[in-house]
Amino acid sequence: MVPGDRTKPQLVAGAPYRPSGPRPGGSGPRRPYRGRVIKEDPHRINSKIYGVNEVRVVGENIEQGVYPFSQALRMAEELGLDLVEISASAVPPVCRITDYKKFLYDLKKKQKEIKAKQATVEVKEIRFGPNTDEHDVNFKLKHTRAFLEEGHKVKAFVFFRGRSIVFKERGEILLLKFAQDLEDIGVVESMPKLEGKRMIMFLIPKKKK
Repeated sequence: MVPGDRTKPQLVAGAPYRPSGPRPGGSGPRRPYRGRVIKEDPHRINSKIYGVNEVRVVGENIEQGVYPFSQALRMAEELGLDLVEISASAVPPVCRITDYKKFLYDLKKKQKEIKAKQATVEVKEIRFGPNTDEHDVNFKLKHTRAFLEEGHKVKAFVFFRGRSIVFKERGEILLLKFAQDLEDIGVVESMPKLEGKRMIMFLIPKKKK
């Protein structure tokens, strides 16, 4: 073909026409097909459990104990359920006889509940002035107690306006006494610290025994 000639190339009889350059709608040559990506089960189940002679079997409505692996697998098959390895590092490994699909559903549901509880923890703010009176302190104590009972973290601080910063010791004493009144339900995560015009202290819920 002569340089600069934009005419289409001639087709050879019987040969399919294959246009050169990138495919229409794409930015390059077509990628080779690699087949479907098969997601592996997060647990070893049934015949996929190998390399063990015996397992500790747990589950509902079965006699729990240590069984030869072949017997444990047969027990699951007779019940129309699956043998699921839940603790491979134990000696012997622990397996649960259960419906594997239901097992995964319950596991995901529990993980979502844990994640939801973690997401709802908030930092609640309680603000004081250096001259906050006793009535107001008691009112704030009541609210802080409720926040801690709900599992929230509390940021208590004294805000100093103008020249009231000279009373920073008074603010520190106020916060420490505030924490002392809540020691049955809360723990001081960080002691009162002056940051700019604010004396800040953090309280977290006390762990239940």
